Amino acid sequence: MTTALEFTRPPPVLLIEPQIRAALEEDLGRAGDITSELTIPADKSASARLVARKAGRIAGMICAEIALRLVDPRLTLTVALPDGSDAKPGSVLATISGPARGILTAERVALNFLGPLSGTATMTAALVKAVDGTQARIVCTRKTLPGLRILQKYAVRCGGGFNHRFGLDDAAMIKDNHIQAAGGITPAVARLRAGLGHMVKIEVEVDRLEQLEEALAHGVDTILLDNMSLEDMRRAVMLAKGKAVLEASGNVTLESVRAIAQTGVDYISSGAITHSAPNLDIGLDF
Repeated sequence: MTTALEFTRPPPVLLIEPQIRAALEEDLGRAGDITSELTIPADKSASARLVARKAGRIAGMICAEIALRLVDPRLTLTVALPDGSDAKPGSVLATISGPARGILTAERVALNFLGPLSGTATMTAALVKAVDGTQARIVCTRKTLPGLRILQKYAVRCGGGFNHRFGLDDAAMIKDNHIQAAGGITPAVARLRAGLGHMVKIEVEVDRLEQLEEALAHGVDTILLDNMSLEDMRRAVMLAKGKAVLEASGNVTLESVRAIAQTGVDYISSGAITHSAPNLDIGLDF
């Protein structure tokens, strides 16, 4: 079984429990789970299995565990395939035991986290596999669902990818609109250098080789090659000669990613792995 367990680094429960609690509150509404409470005796115990309907990389088991615990602390989750594991169709991911009402009440929220997060991990893992043997690393972007960035970026790690900045305060990234508004790359970098602390890195987005040369002249840490052709990316690698980390972005697909990696860039960023990954079908069976 292939795993990415060394990449996962689960987020602290303190940071993600509020999102899961909010999802449960949304589902429970004003009156709670009226169906389960009225049809199932309070003392009825049951066991259930979380099952993968399709093959994929698992992420979000930590969310399922929190959802179950918040609904009923007596529920226990025994994990067979932890986050970062590859599942085959029909694989049992985990078993749940305890009060039947609680299992059913937590079911949808648990699956609503598990499915999309596993989808992101699965899509990330496919890109990582496609660039195997090159120096390129797959990274995510800030194109995440509001309030779920920590979890979506965690899912990227479960897929064997790496995280780009988490927010606007992680690093300084001069994009095309910053360049336009600031009057160019040179004044933008100068203003950043005048105000930033020594621990903050600077990345500049360029779409032309002339801009790349200007950014290199100012010794920035990272340069993002935005929607460049493969030939221009190869030329950028030759021009940079290790003076800056190079990140490729734009039109990254499973079909194109290896050719991008073979240009010699260091990182390839994909927004699709967080904003367009298909849900991995996972079910809960009694």
